[in-house]
Amino acid sequence: MDLDERPQATGGQPPRKPPLAPGLHIVATPIGNMRDITLRALDVLQAADLIACEDTRVFAKLATHYGISAPTVSYSDATQDKSEPRLVRALDAGKSVALVSDAGMPLISDPGYRLVRAAVEAGHPVTSAPGPSAVPMALALSGLPTDRFFFAGFLPAKATDRRRAIGEVTSIPSTLVFFEAPHRLPESLADLVDLLGDRPAAVARELTKLFEEVRRAPLGALAAHYATHPDVKGEIVIVIGAPSAETERSAGTVDDALREAMTGASVKDAAAEVAARYGLKRRDVYARALELKRGAS
Repeated sequence: MDLDERPQATGGQPPRKPPLAPGLHIVATPIGNMRDITLRALDVLQAADLIACEDTRVFAKLATHYGISAPTVSYSDATQDKSEPRLVRALDAGKSVALVSDAGMPLISDPGYRLVRAAVEAGHPVTSAPGPSAVPMALALSGLPTDRFFFAGFLPAKATDRRRAIGEVTSIPSTLVFFEAPHRLPESLADLVDLLGDRPAAVARELTKLFEEVRRAPLGALAAHYATHPDVKGEIVIVIGAPSAETERSAGTVDDALREAMTGASVKDAAAEVAARYGLKRRDVYARALELKRGAS
């Protein structure tokens, strides 16, 4: 907006804010410190006709603090089937709808993708008031390269699924970022060092909060620390450096692991061992082992 287009104050009163344009507004909220909210985010939330919240009780604390009085509707994984039609109808009626998560940027391992897709497909404007996110903050504090990174979201809770997910990213040539629940941190770090090797890493927790902590060390040292200090609290972000030639050799790839295992075992037994280690489907690993065996003969 040019300076001469800004609303002018009259009678000594501050200029009135323009009404919020119809459409879906994706709004970032603080990840811990209540003051980490942008002025634009407050403008949007105070002017919205309806606010879709991951948890209305969590948002109520922010709303009370900043005097936000717009009606709210729950939009979570459990409620989106019921809430989405109502929100789309509001957009169809020319209303402004704000979308927030419990903390940080919506859609980043949080609900919202389906609503954005529905709004786009219905031809409604979609915009964002950007702001806090634990992903770039943890990257910035980790001391690891930030020019290329891969965000893999939450690691799966089941050990087999978790190892499979880690195995899928072992060769990505960039810094890796994961979310993790505090009670699973020791087990996840043990799997990460086993499958990725002893890469440089950082564990960030309670970001922006009073007890914020960033522990930087090789993965093996972090795994050892949290194995003996498992009672951690707060939201966890794990940041891991890209593979180097040394860590690639120490962690190996599935093919390398198969070649090594087949030197002292049958193809079937080697495939079973490697599948269990990486959390992969035994059938797929066995098929790959046969290909390697044929290529070597």
